[in-house]
Amino acid sequence: MVRLCILFLLLFSSPALAGPRFDDNDPVVFNAPAPHQFPIHGIDAARFQDSINWRKAHKAGVSFAFVKATEGGDLLDPMFASHWRGARRANVPVGAYHFYYFCTPARVQARWFIKNVPKSKGALPPVLDMEWNPFSPSCKLRPPAGQVRRNMSIFMAMLEKHYGQRPIIYTTPVFFKENDLGRLKGEEFWLRSTAKTPAEVYARQDWHFWQYTSTGVIDGIDGAVDINLFNGSRKDWQNWLKSRAR
Repeated sequence: MVRLCILFLLLFSSPALAGPRFDDNDPVVFNAPAPHQFPIHGIDAARFQDSINWRKAHKAGVSFAFVKATEGGDLLDPMFASHWRGARRANVPVGAYHFYYFCTPARVQARWFIKNVPKSKGALPPVLDMEWNPFSPSCKLRPPAGQVRRNMSIFMAMLEKHYGQRPIIYTTPVFFKENDLGRLKGEEFWLRSTAKTPAEVYARQDWHFWQYTSTGVIDGIDGAVDINLFNGSRKDWQNWLKSRAR
């Protein structure tokens, strides 16, 4: 049966690119530079990905992974330990991310993350996931932009002190704009943009990672998965790992 995403497959199967062998349930044709023009791709995973064969995924082209660890001040993702161990055993560079909750103090959330995420040799930097969550049944709070940025700084400083790595900031177009995150100079960003390139959505903003689809299909992973890429060449990736994976 011919798949809807044949274009995506053709792009990623180019021998010249020697890129990952991924599929997509809902492919998008991006303007240049499009995802297939970048050689290093990876995933992020949480409890929704309850079955990952990490060795198969790595063989298919998964070069890194960020897995959900914590949310707020008391939630631990039930798949965190499994994803963390599985990725490391398959030699997939892996880092953990925290989903920020606006009704719990930043210090409490940082302590919760530190309690649950080990200091492991070779781990990628931790990630602070900043986005509005309109579906939360218990917290509808949306603090002013200045307070949001201050709380982010508190959280990130605590993690940097503990892990020896400055966290990466993951965010979405709306959250980035409404909280003026472009004012956070010198930070590393992981940007979500599933219809346009980061340059089209986050004007003049530097970035290291781009989440370009949430409907990816990868061998070894049951169901759809988010796919991301690293902004650079293979050599850039190796240099980044040397400087940022501890």
